[in-house]
Amino acid sequence: MKSFLLSLLLLLTSLAVPATAQNSPVVVELFTSQGCSSCPPADKLMHELADRDDVIALALHVDYWDYIGWKDEYADPAYTARQKAYAVEAGRRSIYTPQMIINGMDDVVGARAMQLADLIMKHKAVPAKITLKIARDGKNVVIRADAVEEATGAVMVVQLVRYQHERTAHIMRGENAGRHMTYRNVVDGWTVLGEWDGRKPLEMKAEASDDRPAVVLIQSEKTGPIVAAAKVD
Repeated sequence: MKSFLLSLLLLLTSLAVPATAQNSPVVVELFTSQGCSSCPPADKLMHELADRDDVIALALHVDYWDYIGWKDEYADPAYTARQKAYAVEAGRRSIYTPQMIINGMDDVVGARAMQLADLIMKHKAVPAKITLKIARDGKNVVIRADAVEEATGAVMVVQLVRYQHERTAHIMRGENAGRHMTYRNVVDGWTVLGEWDGRKPLEMKAEASDDRPAVVLIQSEKTGPIVAAAKVD
C-alpha cells in the first residue's frame, strides 16, 4: 500500500505542471550507500523517479559507509566529494544518506516523497533560462545550447554523466546484511566537458561510445544551480 501511495503521489506531481518545450527535466541526485540502513526506501523511490520523462534521476553511491563492514562496489570518492561541495555551498556542516539534491539547489531526506514531490513541482514551474538539446552521432553526443535570456557572463560548467539503468547487489555484511537490492540509474561516470558563459550559442561533442544513457548538465559552477539538463538513451 505504501509503495502504491508513493507511485500515485509522484504520478500526480508529474501531471500537476504542464510540460513545455523550453523547460528542462528536473534533476534529482540521490546520495546513497549499500551500507546505509536507512537508504533502501530512498533507493526504492528512485524506481519511480527513473521512469518519469520530466525527471532525470541519478543515484550517486558514496564511500563513507564502507568502514561499517561492507564496501559499496558502486561507490566513488568523487561522489562523496560532490556531496560535500553541495554542503559547503549551502552552508551545511555535515552530509548524510539518503539525501536528494534537486536541481543543485534544494535538499531533502531521500525517502520523504511528499516533500520531494513539492520540490519537483517547484522546479518544474521555473521558466528555463537555457535551451539544451543533445543527440547521438555515432560514438559521440552532440550538445547544443543557447541562452533564452540575455547572458550575464557568469561561468557555467558543462558536464557529461553516464549511468546504468539497473544494477543489483547481494549485500553480505554491514547494516543491510542479507538484503538483495536492485538499484536504478546508478551513475558510473562523471566528466566535466568545459565551461560556457552563455554569451554565444554552445556546440560541442563528447564521446559516448557505448549504449549507456548519456546526461548533459549545465550548472552554475560545479555544485551550483543546474540551469539546464537533457538525456539521451
